[in-house]
Amino acid sequence: MIFTSQFWLSITFFAFYFSWGIFMPYWNAWLVSEKHLPVETASSLIAAGLLVRAASTFFLYPAVSAKYPAGTLLKWFTVAAALLSLFFIPASGYGTLLLIMVAFSLVYPVIMPMADSMGALLMKTEKIHYGKSRSWGSIGYTAAVFLIGIVTAIFTDAAILYMLIGSLLFMAAAAFYYMPPVLRERGNLRRVPLRQLFRSRRFVTALIICILIQGAHAAYYNYGVLYLQHLGVSSVWTGVILNIAVAAEIIFFSVADRFLRHVSVPVMFTWAACAAVLRWSAMFLFPTVAVYVFVQVFHAFTFGLAHYAFIRLLYQEFDSSEIPAAQGVYSSLGMGLSTAILTFGAGYLYEIEPRLAFLSMAVFALPAVFISLLIIKGKS
Repeated sequence: MIFTSQFWLSITFFAFYFSWGIFMPYWNAWLVSEKHLPVETASSLIAAGLLVRAASTFFLYPAVSAKYPAGTLLKWFTVAAALLSLFFIPASGYGTLLLIMVAFSLVYPVIMPMADSMGALLMKTEKIHYGKSRSWGSIGYTAAVFLIGIVTAIFTDAAILYMLIGSLLFMAAAAFYYMPPVLRERGNLRRVPLRQLFRSRRFVTALIICILIQGAHAAYYNYGVLYLQHLGVSSVWTGVILNIAVAAEIIFFSVADRFLRHVSVPVMFTWAACAAVLRWSAMFLFPTVAVYVFVQVFHAFTFGLAHYAFIRLLYQEFDSSEIPAAQGVYSSLGMGLSTAILTFGAGYLYEIEPRLAFLSMAVFALPAVFISLLIIKGKS
């Protein structure tokens, strides 16, 4: 088979997001059911992992990306993640689980900004279509969520860990199979000072908006499966319902390059922010399976559109050597630290009343609407 950069990037996104489709929505449920932790204790492990992820993507990833080619880093990090996942098998007790979670979170989540940085770099150097390849990441996520719903119904939640290990081994194999030449080159690698990135007003504003929109997914990512169980949904149907969001995301990314070519970044952020407020408000106001299913479609906007807008901004605002550092900051603050902090708060609210966790997400996302509108007004 002849690989192209476009095809390779699609496979890379598929491989990573297949594993992410196991880890992100089901890890909390696995800790509760298999390690017998209370929801609040399991949530603290998840939040600790997110804090480590934030630090790793903010400091570690930009540092190593300034010294080593992206392709080399992808191989190192995928192998390390696969090996570390094995330690969860014998782990027991909060202290041991916390130690492994910290180590795992140092390397595994870094692969996400790494893949996006490679996508932005290939957009610049080889004019690939980011949305087309990223849609395959959503397909991988969908496949994982669908399969794990069936597997856990047959083998219980114990299968979650083993499916995660298998998916990480597949991801490592995919990383070693092929690598675009431009990602094997050292090129003009250099350390980019963070103050250089923060001189860009567009970058700072977009980062704040993403912190508000992406961070507001905390309750959904960490308590979505538990909430469906609270509503009486079976394991198989939980996988089907979660896949609706990813199906909407797949459709979005597959058409984004064509339909959003002439739409400005601030307008895209405005749409995404409004969708976030509506999505989480609806889940608070109408605690039914039907509404949960309906608002899953909003994921195309609350995650997909916000993410696409930020990648577009990176492509427009920075050169190739600056993109990894900028992507690391985005992943750290926009998708790591904000989610970690909100996971702590949402966990306490979920224990009081599950719906309150989603109301807090709507309130958190609301300022993003006004910031985006102010940017548009300022340009008019």
